[in-house]
Amino acid sequence: MHLIIRATGAGAGMLSRLLAKNPNNLYDRMEKEARVRIVFTASSEEEAEAVIYVTPDPVELVKGASSAHNDITQYINDREFVVSSLFCTYIRSALGTALNGKTKEAYLPWVERKLALELTFGPVASNLPDRTLEELFTALGYEVLVERGDAEYNFVLKSRSSVRYIRLKGMQTLQTALRQLFVLIPALDDYKHYYISDDEVDKIWRYGEGWLENHPQRGLILKRTLRFAGAIRQYDSLMKSSDHLEGTQAPDEASGGMAEEEALSPPVASAAAEADAAPKVRLNDLRYAAIADVVEQLSLRRSIVDFGSGEGKLSARLASVPGVREIKAVEPSATAQLRAIERFAKLEGKAGVPVPEPVTGSLFYYDESLRSKDVMILCEVIEHIDEYRLGRVMDTIFHEYAPGTLILTTPNKEYNEVYEMDQEEMRHGDHRFEWSREAFAAWCSRWTEAYNYSVRLSGIGEFAQDYGYPTQMAIFTKEDTL
Repeated sequence: MHLIIRATGAGAGMLSRLLAKNPNNLYDRMEKEARVRIVFTASSEEEAEAVIYVTPDPVELVKGASSAHNDITQYINDREFVVSSLFCTYIRSALGTALNGKTKEAYLPWVERKLALELTFGPVASNLPDRTLEELFTALGYEVLVERGDAEYNFVLKSRSSVRYIRLKGMQTLQTALRQLFVLIPALDDYKHYYISDDEVDKIWRYGEGWLENHPQRGLILKRTLRFAGAIRQYDSLMKSSDHLEGTQAPDEASGGMAEEEALSPPVASAAAEADAAPKVRLNDLRYAAIADVVEQLSLRRSIVDFGSGEGKLSARLASVPGVREIKAVEPSATAQLRAIERFAKLEGKAGVPVPEPVTGSLFYYDESLRSKDVMILCEVIEHIDEYRLGRVMDTIFHEYAPGTLILTTPNKEYNEVYEMDQEEMRHGDHRFEWSREAFAAWCSRWTEAYNYSVRLSGIGEFAQDYGYPTQMAIFTKEDTL
């Protein structure tokens, strides 16, 4: 993982001074279990180039991980190689002088001077399409070049790869350019390796000052850096407070002679505050509630298979549905299963509540014990399967497992526009596809024609005109159970 900063033309020689690094010396430090090196490959008054190279300790990366000894993904992942929030954490100390603009007094005028900069960094693993990625930087005045590696493939893997190298060119102060990278690199990667606290909100606010508030992709950036609605609201509050302090007026100017507190009557202010503070139900919780409602209305619901049960939240919820006596929670991840077992243990001893049985399994491996159950559930599962493999999977479900009722949910691609997502973007990096309502209905129709099932389609979540519901749900019923 690396970042190359190149300055040319007038003032280029100030690069080393603004970075507070001697261009004749190699900077070599250990920062948070990673080796950070900075070397100047060019240093003159007309051209300067600093290469920042980071080598994390792969063993330290997995120490203390919650998945230790339970999940192979702690060893097989890209965190050791890609430019991400980890990379920014490693280099923050080395670039602290430039980020904070606290250089020597003689160089302070150059903190606000724009330089002809070229910033190259990578590899970046991002699920954003090239066009969206480019828009994040072109909106800031940069020329953007997105490149992929030099490896030669005889198939489409290279064009579909999420790994890219990014080169930016533009006139910008070094401090602002670095602050933009420290906000946008985590947004590209969409993975935070640390808890998002108040300090993180404050950092985004400080680093984004002067450019983020007016960025056309501001919503996307905040969603991918702060992630949670509460943190985003906190950021917005900081912005409003800042705007208020900058534009403070005398009471009679601001509200026609009324004090600020009187400008909004107490009942109205209270109602507005309550509306703003009202918690919004998560879509995942709405899915679980909708599925539980469907199960409760079924005449046959004694035995249930929850495929892709994850940490067991849905299975635990279904245990409280009257009439349910057996739940098999099928999940391939050992880490998720351990968390599910902890959740299921809390149900032990409750009268009339069956404790779900964790089952290690996958849709790709047939399990005789899952045959002929009353209900089978695939909640947000099929989109993680390659479409060309879906036919065999569904044949196993309908023909071999033959549940009385199959409940299937999947994202509605059309609704992504409500989330202001790019047309090519998917809601999760592991999604192999996302279907429109028409495509989903066509697949469901194909399955009912091939197997002895009827289907009823519905939606889950907040309805939007022209886009439908965020989640699509299909309820398949075996004909001989009608």
